Amino acid sequence: MSASPIDATSTSAWAGLTAHRDALEPDLRAWFASDPERAQRLTLDVADLHVDLSKNLVTDETLALLVRLAEEVGLADRLAAMFAGEHINVTEDRAVLHTALRRPAGASPGLVVDGRDVDADVHAELAKVYAFAEKVRSGAWTGVTGQPVATVVNIGIGGSDLGPVMAYEALQEYVQDGLAVRFVSNIDPTDIAETTSGLDPETTLFIVASKTFGTLETLTNARLAREWLWTGLLSAGAIVDTDDART
Repeated sequence: MSASPIDATSTSAWAGLTAHRDALEPDLRAWFASDPERAQRLTLDVADLHVDLSKNLVTDETLALLVRLAEEVGLADRLAAMFAGEHINVTEDRAVLHTALRRPAGASPGLVVDGRDVDADVHAELAKVYAFAEKVRSGAWTGVTGQPVATVVNIGIGGSDLGPVMAYEALQEYVQDGLAVRFVSNIDPTDIAETTSGLDPETTLFIVASKTFGTLETLTNARLAREWLWTGLLSAGAIVDTDDART
């Protein structure tokens, strides 16, 4: 088990960074003029990332203090604990397992947390996601009227909205022809009303994105989306309004 978290503000490195910040007079133009090697020295490659720090308001002293801060709070040990599945979320006494989504299949040693094979669980769910996405793109997955999906609407807030939006914007070149994507994140009912305007309930797929499925905004919009679908499909004669159907 890793050591308890260290309050960064209690460290000597933090005091040094505070003093450094107060004394620093940033001047990028002068820094580049006096140091021709600045761009080369402050650029590094990490895996497939190319990181250029030279155009940030940092000096060698800034970076040295930041490294010292990382050492004083035991950052390396905390990272190792996170990847090992230790309960580093002290407020909920649980592991922080978003890193498991990035572990390749067959990674060794395997990740077992609280007696559960996390690798097996994650890759089983990812396989379901990939299979479902392929069915939607190919038109094999259809709604209650047998029509393929034409529009996907993501309902989420915070990271559950920003993440899907970022991925969609980054991968627009690869969007399936004939398949549109929209996003809802505001609890104001006007947002979902405008987002669904002009859409056909028979060809619209809603995705509710949430970590806990307890977020008020997300749940409210999900209920509005369900009512929109229900009303539209009912008016089209695609479903019947019975208690059994509603459950």
